[in-house]
Amino acid sequence: MFQKKRIAILGLMLESNSFAPVTGRDDFLSRLYLAGIEMAEELREDESRIPAEIHSFCATMDVSTEWEAVPILIGLVEAGGPIDHEFFVQTLADMKNRLEAAMPLDGVYICNHGAMITTENRDPDAEIFEMVRSVVGKDTPVVATLDLHGNVSDRMVAAVDLVIAYQTNPHVDMVARGREAAAALIEMLDGLRPVASIIRLPVCPPTVTLLTEKGPYADLMKYGQAKSGGEIMNVSILGGFAYADTPKNGLCIIVTARSDRARAEAVARDIAETAWKDYRRYDPHLTSLDDAVAKAVAVGENPDLPAVILADVADNPGGGANGNTTWILEALVSARAKGSVLGIFNDPLLAQEAMQLGVGETFRAVFNRVEPDRFSRRFEANATIVRIRDGDCVGRRGFYANRRLNLGTTVLLDVEGVQVVVVSIRTQCADPVFLEMMGIDIAKARSVVVKSRGHFRAGFDEFFGPDQVVEVDAPGLSSPILSRFEFKFLPRPIFPVDRDVTWPRG
Repeated sequence: MFQKKRIAILGLMLESNSFAPVTGRDDFLSRLYLAGIEMAEELREDESRIPAEIHSFCATMDVSTEWEAVPILIGLVEAGGPIDHEFFVQTLADMKNRLEAAMPLDGVYICNHGAMITTENRDPDAEIFEMVRSVVGKDTPVVATLDLHGNVSDRMVAAVDLVIAYQTNPHVDMVARGREAAAALIEMLDGLRPVASIIRLPVCPPTVTLLTEKGPYADLMKYGQAKSGGEIMNVSILGGFAYADTPKNGLCIIVTARSDRARAEAVARDIAETAWKDYRRYDPHLTSLDDAVAKAVAVGENPDLPAVILADVADNPGGGANGNTTWILEALVSARAKGSVLGIFNDPLLAQEAMQLGVGETFRAVFNRVEPDRFSRRFEANATIVRIRDGDCVGRRGFYANRRLNLGTTVLLDVEGVQVVVVSIRTQCADPVFLEMMGIDIAKARSVVVKSRGHFRAGFDEFFGPDQVVEVDAPGLSSPILSRFEFKFLPRPIFPVDRDVTWPRG
């Protein structure tokens, strides 16, 4: 009797910033942490919290083969500090127990971010990959998808049959990568066993240099993907995530061939040499706070000038920052910038106070009355409560498109002329719906401040073209100026933290 192929699905997605507060169980529970039946039920939702690549993987498998999804566990949370080690160990054990109970399995799909650390371990992604391999055995195909900001170790590559990384930044290709993972797994179910080559360069690209529309990474990605096809099954070029601060940090090239290891090694070497020729282009170029605010003031006073979007790249929740620094807000209020909107500011206490006061009330708004770190300084200003609602919403464009999200209690404040959206659950402002659901007409705004590093570009591009984007140099936990951080584990020397770097080493 024909048996459907049983494919396990699991993942734990966290991008860890070593300098941010610890990420714990409650953080995952507030966003996504499901196992077994609950995970299966969420998979069937049209507007799901499940990562888009998992949905795409399942949809592709549905139309390509007779199979049965075996949901194990999926956890997803906004980028944050290291995951609490005890919680990670418990989750890993739960994954293992569920995998063992599900045996026999014909394959496994792992959906991870790739830049997670724990409070005691710098390579927990490898722990997950190796655990899966230890349970299913060496002959069972295992495919993993990762964010292109993942930091990949040799252990990770050795433990699975194929690593597939995102190719776009902003990340809008998750559906395509899930589809690719399914197609690859189907080939492996028919007997294919790929071989991979990995090369890591002593380059730790700041986040703002990793866009794939234009710049050094865009050029490298285009070059690398042109090598994919035929014998070359996949080319993954991962810029990595500097703030994780690990020994495996570094611009990473993984080339997977269908059978020819020498071919994979040659292509990986060629791409690495091409990347090295350009390594000095991975220097960030930001606009000073004073100049950025001057632009906002100018467009507010002159409607003939194109509106601008100010990216608060150093306070990006998508990079582990708290989403609550006040440097830009204070400067806009002080300059009396007209037509300015700021979103989304993470301050649960302020949102709760506004909800209790009610719409129409004017009060003395205190931002960051409790300071979680040196960047989240206190700021007070007069404010009027314009709108209050729950933060339940569905993403409209780009990174969050069609994904259900909850921002917690959400309020719109008029802070001495600046419109500020305050939320209760830390999230990066990558989708215009976060402002639109509060009644803001973005097309009429003269300047919009987003606490986001790059994903806002795919969400707000219907309002702001590339020439209208201003990346602001303000303080924060995700500043692209890496010299401001005290790294402990990066493989030194590494560019641009260090200027005198050579490759190959030795």
